[in-house]
Amino acid sequence: AVVSTQSTGTKADGNLKTAARLAKTEYSRALRLLRSHSDDSWTPFVMTVSSLSGEGLGEVWEEMCEYKQGKVANGQFLERRRRQRLTWLWGHVQDYLLDTLTCDPHVKELMARLEQNVLSGRVMPGAAAKEILTTFLNR
Repeated sequence: AVVSTQSTGTKADGNLKTAARLAKTEYSRALRLLRSHSDDSWTPFVMTVSSLSGEGLGEVWEEMCEYKQGKVANGQFLERRRRQRLTWLWGHVQDYLLDTLTCDPHVKELMARLEQNVLSGRVMPGAAAKEILTTFLNR
C-alpha cells in the first residue's frame, strides 16, 4: 500500500473552512494508523490550504521543499529515481509489445477469440497468453 507523505486539503476557505479542519483531523488520525514502513525519517502529516486566499500555500511549499531536501540528502531521492527508471523501462516494453501484437491482424483476431474463452472459463489466462505469443513469434 502506498501511504502519502503529505496530505493537503484544499478548499479550506469560506463556508468549507470548518469542514476542511474536520477533514484534516480525520486524515491525521488515519495517517497515524497507516504509517509508512518504507521511510522512518519522515512522519506523514496533513495540512489545509486555500487556493482562493492563498492561506497555507507558503507552508505547503516549504514542507515540500524540506521533504525533497531530506530525500536528496539521505540518497533516497536518487535511489527512488533509479527504481522508477526500471519501472518505466518495463512499462514501455509492455506497451510496445501490446501495440505490436495488436497491429498483426491474425494475432488481433486470435486475441479477441481467446479473450472470450478466458472470460467464459474455457481457457486459462496463462495458456491464452502463451498461445498469443507463440502465434506471434512463429509468424
